[in-house]
Amino acid sequence: MEQRIAIDCRFAPSCSGLGTYTRNIVRHLLLRGDPFAYTLFVRDTGEEWLNALPTGSFQLSAFRFPHYSVAEQLFLPRAIRKTRADLLFAPHFNVPFFCPAPFVVTIHDLILHTRVHAASRWKHAAYRALFRHAVRRARRVIAVSAYTAGEVGREYGSKEGIVVIREGVDARFCAQTREDSAKLRNAYGLRRPFFLYVGSNKPHKNLQMLVDAYAALGGTATELVLLTGDRSVSDLRLVPGVRVFTGVRDDDMALFYSAAKAFVTATLAEGYCLPIAEALACGCPVIATNIGAIPEIAGKSALLIEPTIHALVRALKHSPAAPALPPQPRSWQDAAAETAAVLHSAILTPWSTSEP
Repeated sequence: MEQRIAIDCRFAPSCSGLGTYTRNIVRHLLLRGDPFAYTLFVRDTGEEWLNALPTGSFQLSAFRFPHYSVAEQLFLPRAIRKTRADLLFAPHFNVPFFCPAPFVVTIHDLILHTRVHAASRWKHAAYRALFRHAVRRARRVIAVSAYTAGEVGREYGSKEGIVVIREGVDARFCAQTREDSAKLRNAYGLRRPFFLYVGSNKPHKNLQMLVDAYAALGGTATELVLLTGDRSVSDLRLVPGVRVFTGVRDDDMALFYSAAKAFVTATLAEGYCLPIAEALACGCPVIATNIGAIPEIAGKSALLIEPTIHALVRALKHSPAAPALPPQPRSWQDAAAETAAVLHSAILTPWSTSEP
């Protein structure tokens, strides 16, 4: 008899790193053909990303209540129970307090533990309680980097169930031809060399400092291109030479990386930073701050700097050359294989309903 795994896929449609992770890990889990029956929780059964999944490999269950809401806490356990799931896989920490099934969670970072942003004290306390519950009650905790695993261990005490499974890079991220890069430049009106940033404008991304460092270059012949789906980018104090593109097609991303003079980020906290891995796979030079998981992900293939505007200006003035041979990226197939092994192990583990 197949054992059923329910997966919370409600973040999958988002353009965030969590959305990218969920779409890719779920797709490659389903492609494996493991002896599991899958039920996917989604907000809408017509979501476009579902078209890329192998047909007949899953069931869908619509759950439209908002994330982090009281309604979610009340009604998601009932929905999980209805699937008769032997295990819940949450690609994040957001598991209901009264989850009726054992579960595995993926922890991407602990950034909100210290960087509260605009959240109220009540919301921050609820976040910490939910996070603690997820880590302490999970049969297994997947951390996307050794850095994140260490953060979890330091915050919640050593836990044998923490497994490091690094994210993958889609096969389309590889060096593109000059001809294709020229077509991209024409399509987006990119007439000059450009530095590239990919990501959100969340406070810890420190995007304004990147813009300010670019402005300090003065009359540069190089533009700064920001690719984002974050509407708050309109809050930035932009300067001439900064170009903002939203809603860029997935198929164009490798072209942007391949055409860029360098990918650059001034981030102050990272549990992984997938754009760095994608940029390196495309042979794009990388300038990044020497913090969090970035040294682990970039290795020796990037120019790592202190998170100061002076260091960033120097790096932009003397940007690194493209690597002679792009590093071999880690695949989502490998990440899915390791995740499947964790899920199988978790199903075989006796479950206690009491929190340690």
